Parts: sequence; C-alpha cells; structure tokens
Amino acid sequence: MKRPRGRPPHADLLTPSEWRTVHAIQHGMTSAEIARRRGVSVNAVKYHVANALAKLNLRNRRELRAWFRAPRGSALADQGKGTMKQDSKLGPIGQIARSVGDIQASEAWYRDVLGLPHLYTFGTLAFFDCGGTRLMLSQEGAAAKESILYLRVPNIAQTHDQLMARGVKFTHAPHMIHRHADGTEEWMAFFEDPDGRPLALMCQISAVAGQNR
Repeated sequence: MKRPRGRPPHADLLTPSEWRTVHAIQHGMTSAEIARRRGVSVNAVKYHVANALAKLNLRNRRELRAWFRAPRGSALADQGKGTMKQDSKLGPIGQIARSVGDIQASEAWYRDVLGLPHLYTFGTLAFFDCGGTRLMLSQEGAAAKESILYLRVPNIAQTHDQLMARGVKFTHAPHMIHRHADGTEEWMAFFEDPDGRPLALMCQISAVAGQNR
C-alpha cells in the first residue's frame, strides 16, 4: 500500500514552525527579524504566515497579533486543565526592559563592571537578575525606547481575558517567547496604559503539569 504524498496532518491547529512564527509576530518581530533569528529565508517566514492566516481565517498580521490560543501540549495549555477560574491579581514587577546599542558590550559591562548576575543570553537579548527582578537588555540600535514594566502573573491566559473584559487594550495577545531546555515556557502579552505607554504580563510555566515558577 502506497503512503500518501506530502507531510502527515499535524495534530494541532498549527504546525510547530507556524506556531513559532505566529508567536514571533505577536512579539512584534518583522519577517526579516524572524528569518535572521531562525536562520531561514524571509520567503519561508512569509509562507508560514500565509498558512497561519488561512488556517485561522484571519485577514492580516494585526488580527494575528490579537489572536490567542495555547498550542496543544504546551505547559500553558496543561495549566488550564481542571482549574477553576479565579479573579486574577497582578503580581510584582518581574522584568524591566532596556534598549542598548551593542548587546555584547552591554552584556559584559552589566556583568563584569556592575557585577549583576547574568542569567542567560540568546540572540540580541541578555537577561540579568536585579535582586529578584529581571533586567532584559535588547539590542535596538541608537533609538532608545521607553522602559517596559513586566508584571508577573500566575495564569496569563486567565489574566488576559479578565483585563480585556475590563476594557484593557492589548496590542499583542499572549504568546510564547522562549522554551528553556528543561521545558519551562515563558509567555508574555503586551498592553497600554491610558497614555499609550507599554506594559506587559509575563508568566513562567514549568512543563511539569503546567506549574508556575
């Protein structure tokens, strides 16, 4: 019996490559930035975007940034199973972002000169511990952006829904930004204050039964 041609159907709504592309777009990255970070062509990124838009029945990237669903089998999807919804409260500030011109030089300065504990670096992002609050350095060139306050929450999907119901304007729906080697997922969602300044929700979820860290 001949096997059907083409890739077998994926069990989830999107393929793993499409999920990674969607989450990168929801984080505000361009096709060129996604291609450079993933080591693929811009056309490959555009191909995944077109497939995702068609599967989700969305018209453009703006609608894609506002769309939310956790990938099947992710720690966030497992977190929501069998749990009762409770009123979400924003936790302590978990992260502050600062733009830098040269990530390598800045990483060395914050680590070796200031003596801040270096957590990890990937791509043009470097993370440090400031007494329990995480500092994220992001290479943005010469144009400095206003610092973003990242508020830690235990359940980002639930908090997102509740804040939207209260009229909060989200510019980027919850999306996974990184999966660590141990399976821990980092999720973020961005919104604005009444003056249009950026804030974000952040959530770390362990791969073990969707537990928060």
